[in-house]
Amino acid sequence: MSYIDIRHVWQTYGDHVVLENLTLSVNEGEFCTLVGASGCGKSTFLRLLLGQERPSKGRLLLAGKPLPAEPDANRGVVFQRYSVFPHLSVLDNVALGRELPRAPLWGRLFGAAKRRARDEAAQLLERVGLSHALQKYPHQLSGGMQQRLAIAQALIARPRMLLLDEPFGALDALTRGTIQDELMAIVRETHQTVFMITHDVDESILLADRILLMSNGSETSTGYVPGGIAEVVTNPLPRQRTRASLHHLDGYYDFRNHIVDFLVTRATAH
Repeated sequence: MSYIDIRHVWQTYGDHVVLENLTLSVNEGEFCTLVGASGCGKSTFLRLLLGQERPSKGRLLLAGKPLPAEPDANRGVVFQRYSVFPHLSVLDNVALGRELPRAPLWGRLFGAAKRRARDEAAQLLERVGLSHALQKYPHQLSGGMQQRLAIAQALIARPRMLLLDEPFGALDALTRGTIQDELMAIVRETHQTVFMITHDVDESILLADRILLMSNGSETSTGYVPGGIAEVVTNPLPRQRTRASLHHLDGYYDFRNHIVDFLVTRATAH
């Protein structure tokens, strides 16, 4: 049985159809990227999976059961506009995400459990390059550092599903590559299922097991044609690929050219 089943899902706003008849099955532990031009419904797709929106038609199933109608601890999210607690240190921002799912109804964890949460947070912050900033506050961080903090917040609770909307957009190229490597290592260790929006073709090829190529809706001579998933392509490259080896792998350029060709010639619905 698939971990996530999307069955004939439509999403409309008034008379405007954003997503038409989406059908997709995803296994647990798969990493899927969403690639397409702005306005093709990528963020709407993530909001449906998060539970922020309900589909106009169709069903979303998680492990064979209806997807919960509200966000929960099993779905971690990093949007382009990250959210942190300004009154907490970097360490406490992340540790809180580990404490809350375990905390009793009457409050937060204390004693040994609290120390374990802070230790786990410190280890994760080291992996995302923020070990030097544990006691700083968010306003003391650059935009890229705040984005790394938001990624650590999403990862610390070990959600079964990660939803990422261009999580590396604010990072410089060197840091971006380092965090890509760490994200790959973490999700392979934890078998998390990931959906990530990206406009970076090479990032998509590096990270994804499958790439969802999405088309924009468009006005045609016969009326409006909604966008959606135009093609799902399986990454043919070895799963243990790295940034350094990527462009040396057999099939890399053919695969990349296929995605670029889609973006140039087929990213608008006809």
